[in-house]
Amino acid sequence: MPGLHLGFYIVMVQIWLENMFCIKLLPIGGNHAQRLLTLNSGANNRQSKENRMAAVRGVLLDEYVLVREDGNGNISLQSGAEGLLRRLQYSKLRTGISYGKGVSDQKGTFVKKMATLYSMDCFLLDVSCVDDSLNEILLAWGDDGGSFLYVTCSKDDDLFLKLSNHGWVTVFKCPEGGAVPENLRMMFINKLEELLISLCRFNKAIGDGALTIGYVMKPSREEDFAKRGAFPMCHTQNGLRFVPLTFDLPLASQLQEVDVVLHKATDEIVTIELGSSSEFSYKVCYSKGMQELERYFQDHPDCCVIDPLNNIYPVLDRLKIQKILLGLEDLNTEGRCKIRGPHFLKVDHFNDHSLAEQLSEAKLCLPCIAKPQVACGVTDAHSMAIVFRAEDFRNLSVPLPAIIQEYVDHSSVLFKFYVLGNKVFHAVKISTPNSDVLLSSSEKNGLKPIVFDSLKSLPTAKKDLSGETIQSKDDSPLDIELVKDAANWLKRTLDLTIFGFDVVIQEGSRDHVIVDINYLPSFKEVPNDVAIPAFWDAIRNSYESRKAKLESACSS
Repeated sequence: MPGLHLGFYIVMVQIWLENMFCIKLLPIGGNHAQRLLTLNSGANNRQSKENRMAAVRGVLLDEYVLVREDGNGNISLQSGAEGLLRRLQYSKLRTGISYGKGVSDQKGTFVKKMATLYSMDCFLLDVSCVDDSLNEILLAWGDDGGSFLYVTCSKDDDLFLKLSNHGWVTVFKCPEGGAVPENLRMMFINKLEELLISLCRFNKAIGDGALTIGYVMKPSREEDFAKRGAFPMCHTQNGLRFVPLTFDLPLASQLQEVDVVLHKATDEIVTIELGSSSEFSYKVCYSKGMQELERYFQDHPDCCVIDPLNNIYPVLDRLKIQKILLGLEDLNTEGRCKIRGPHFLKVDHFNDHSLAEQLSEAKLCLPCIAKPQVACGVTDAHSMAIVFRAEDFRNLSVPLPAIIQEYVDHSSVLFKFYVLGNKVFHAVKISTPNSDVLLSSSEKNGLKPIVFDSLKSLPTAKKDLSGETIQSKDDSPLDIELVKDAANWLKRTLDLTIFGFDVVIQEGSRDHVIVDINYLPSFKEVPNDVAIPAFWDAIRNSYESRKAKLESACSS
């Protein structure tokens, strides 16, 4: 059928699609509320170059599906529209909002404002001359293959037929619980939140060959990654496509459409209960949605997860991490700088009369830094204090149990390292000043402990430099190969794909001290054109490695 995009046609080419690609429209869910694409057996091998070019690369949203107007003339976005627009904004798909000729000036202004706000095109879709309207869209978006989706909740059979003749796929949003018109052949959704996973299902059905990554993290973190281009909904250079997983929809049906799950599970932690013994024991309580995801992982051991939840548990506990870092001793050789973790002491109470003696036995000299044993996932995990006198531990507000850690004089320079699969990057940042500077500053306040939240602010020598990235100098004392050896050792020990850690270099001894480890950091200090491809490669390589291990285990 020359001149038409290969896609899911509504009426005219239904039989042809079923024969060529083994694709059918099947009712899914109760009362035929939703119809989506599924593959018949035999379709998996139909992944020609032509098929891959037919993947969705543009989405046009009808004003009716996005905008609502109440009886008083107030105009606002429909439920779910804001999240959809935000995600489409950074999807790397062609995106636009359409409106009809009869739209009011007030509504037209609102639609154009939303299009501008979310970096989308705005088109007049004139039903009386659809050909001209679509030509305008193609001029703006380009016509180099692929499918376009038109998303609406307004039924217009004539418009749908004309769109299908131009190779467009209509996605019809039905009222929840409403009956699906039997005379229509198209994709159906009940909620706007279903659109992106339906788009993903469509692409998989036509066999475009991409590896689909479903991700879960809090909205602010997702947007931070997405703004940098990390979560495109079209092919990456190494054949990945990303789709958000939402706890607002049944997870099982979403997970059936993805090949890999990427998560920041620490964003979904409600509470962590640590055991009373000195050894690492805990009970992690996740949000309801994350609990459902955890159960799915347990019931589907073949599901590829980056990274398995058990693998991230050590980074939740500063005591466990401190004990793991003791193993760095095996990397040290004579005549070279030493790499190690800081000296530390775990305490259950700050009012222990023998605390000063315990500090001495642990090779800890004041000042020290006190941190909660719980490292992340709860509100007070980053509430810390620098303590100058042993007696000031008694009324310290740092949550217990806690880790008292060596304060390393490091000339206010912190090296942030990021491990993305097989690649290691680092950046240099301004950090806290040496102890003598802190002591001088604290004397004005009666040597009271300096209490701070490490996520919000750090006590720095020059406040105006706090958080700024600085470049490493040629005469930097950093032994980069030594730290890379440590990074690879940690990767093997923790069995994590993407993690970060902080290194400071002790004045005098030049010991390289790892003071913090975290899972799935933002790695925002690394330039996007370097970090994002490495991020994609890390996910792809981890998937292939884990699948190979699973296949090997199954065959043995």
